[in-house]
Amino acid sequence: MNNAGEPVEQFIARWPGRTGGQERANHALFLSELCDAIGVPRPEPASAATEENDYVFERAVKEPALDGTTGTGRIDLYKKRCFVLEAKQSRQAGGKKEVAGQTEMSSNGG
Repeated sequence: MNNAGEPVEQFIARWPGRTGGQERANHALFLSELCDAIGVPRPEPASAATEENDYVFERAVKEPALDGTTGTGRIDLYKKRCFVLEAKQSRQAGGKKEVAGQTEMSSNGG
């Protein structure tokens, strides 16, 4: 019999300590596996027509500059009317990219 929590436990066991990996190299795989673990659909393949990209990795967005021009940026994961997600490298305490003075969040959010 398959344990309902097993995919989540496997996901958690697979990803800790992945130091030195590049954000761009790992974020799509990490998020795809997270979707699988929690039982939600993975993002769709992106279309050349940005307006059709309702749930995709690397969605193009217009990015205004201070000089009035507009460039193109990318959102790591976008789901229309739900969320945008920007992946960042770990800043875990004790890791290579630890932020000085960082403390772990307590259960009360502080």
